[in-house]
Amino acid sequence: MVGSFINIVKLLKAIWYGIKHDEEFIVLFILLLTFLISGTYFYWYVEGWSVVDALYFCFMTMSTIGYGDLVPTTPSSKIFTIIYSVLTIGLFVAIVSKVVIALVSSKKERVERMRKAYTHKSDD
Repeated sequence: MVGSFINIVKLLKAIWYGIKHDEEFIVLFILLLTFLISGTYFYWYVEGWSVVDALYFCFMTMSTIGYGDLVPTTPSSKIFTIIYSVLTIGLFVAIVSKVVIALVSSKKERVERMRKAYTHKSDD
């Protein structure tokens, strides 16, 4: 439980770091949110799913997890899902790679600050 909380905090810090330091990350993040919101609205409206179920389905689809517990039933939903998958899977991979880069960059900055602080103390 504590480990999960720590990992969530690290993830949120990496996202915040990306938003503060990387314009490309901001664009990808806004696109991701746009696709999640629009996909959620579509499935809520067309399939009649709850907002939580629709959001869950969108995230499972874009992350390629796809448990299969929710499936589109109308022809328009199936076509939308094909297009949604093609557009969002690459976006999801790009944002995840940016989050990993942000995690590594923030960790490198922290190590560098510690190294500089240690070097200054050693010189005294």
